[in-house]
Amino acid sequence: MSTVVRDVSIFGEAIAYFNEAADLLELDSGMRRILTHPTRQIIFSIPFQRDSGEFEVFTGYRVQYSFARGPGKGGIRFHPGVTLDEVTALAFWMTWKCAVVDLPFGGAKGGVTCDPSTLSSSELERITRRYAAELVEVVGPDKDVPAPDVNTTPQVMAWFMDTYSMHVRQNQPGVVTGKPLEIGGSRGRVEATGRGVTICAMDQMQQMGMDPKRASVAIQGFGNVGMHAARLFAERGCKVVALSDVTGAYCNPKGVDVGAAVAHAAKFRNLEGFTGGERISNAELLLLDCDVLVPAALENVFSAENAAKVKAKLVVEGANGPTTPEAARVFKERGIVVIPDIMGNAGGVTVSYFEWAQDRMGYFWKEAEVNERLEDVLLENLHQIRAIADKRGATLRTAAYTLAIDRVVKALKLRGIYA
Repeated sequence: MSTVVRDVSIFGEAIAYFNEAADLLELDSGMRRILTHPTRQIIFSIPFQRDSGEFEVFTGYRVQYSFARGPGKGGIRFHPGVTLDEVTALAFWMTWKCAVVDLPFGGAKGGVTCDPSTLSSSELERITRRYAAELVEVVGPDKDVPAPDVNTTPQVMAWFMDTYSMHVRQNQPGVVTGKPLEIGGSRGRVEATGRGVTICAMDQMQQMGMDPKRASVAIQGFGNVGMHAARLFAERGCKVVALSDVTGAYCNPKGVDVGAAVAHAAKFRNLEGFTGGERISNAELLLLDCDVLVPAALENVFSAENAAKVKAKLVVEGANGPTTPEAARVFKERGIVVIPDIMGNAGGVTVSYFEWAQDRMGYFWKEAEVNERLEDVLLENLHQIRAIADKRGATLRTAAYTLAIDRVVKALKLRGIYA
């Protein structure tokens, strides 16, 4: 069988989802034009010196998509495949993600075209500080608040915060979220995205009459999102039957020992050599016989072709943009329920908001309080999405976009267009 290579704009696919909801809202053409154009796209060079003395140049990006509801908000990813199109799509999604859980933020995203696995800690620090320095004038607690994303960590956020603070000559912990606790981070932030995936999944499982103690879960991706989601699913009595990372997938129909997988990944930095399950491919994991499937890796893992073979009853998107529009139509036709990324992985940005608020008032909450507030925010908005879906006969994805777009449009109309 030949493989069809898709050469499609990620941003273009993101707009396809937007258009479905915009049609449902009967959004006028002028507002559509405003909402489908980013406010600001920034591209710059990052020259740096390797430990060997050799000079290299990477490309840095920051897209600030919307400020209608507040400062920009969105992560920074370090990955050799970062492109302006990808970052724009991610900033677009962040706009709706913040709006769908009713946070006072707009949407933004950033990235650098580097591979951290090939960089020493000092090289990574130099790249981070140069990236932060280039953005000093356009980021800040009231302008744009970055956070960790693919291949970035609390340490990277600490370097970013320190660089910004040095430039503005005052300590500014609120310029980024996802920082270490010692310098203004929030308890519960590290596991927040995975926790949010689990909270949404458990609520939807209850709605679908699925008993967690009899439910099987497969998770693609074992980074910050997938690892914590796996642990929390297991704690709630679900049987995690498969896990994966870049080295491959590991399947055990009797249940993977999640604790052993976490320990293995902590020791070896990946799942290579893990003996707690049969080795299969990441593509095969998506087609396993399971009740709940969590794509928590990168974009576009579901195409129309493999969506037709998915056996799960519920898909909870832990990654950004894992489902192409063609695959979404197949899921709808087959009656597979999908909790979309802008809702399913909104736990991270929600606790980022909590961190930002704590930094600004200089008062920090206990972890139990963070987790309780997170669950309240996610479930309140998930239930609104479900009500919209039921009323309009729409998918949860279209309902989520409808709720988010409506909130942004109301903010824009109240503010007016400055011209």
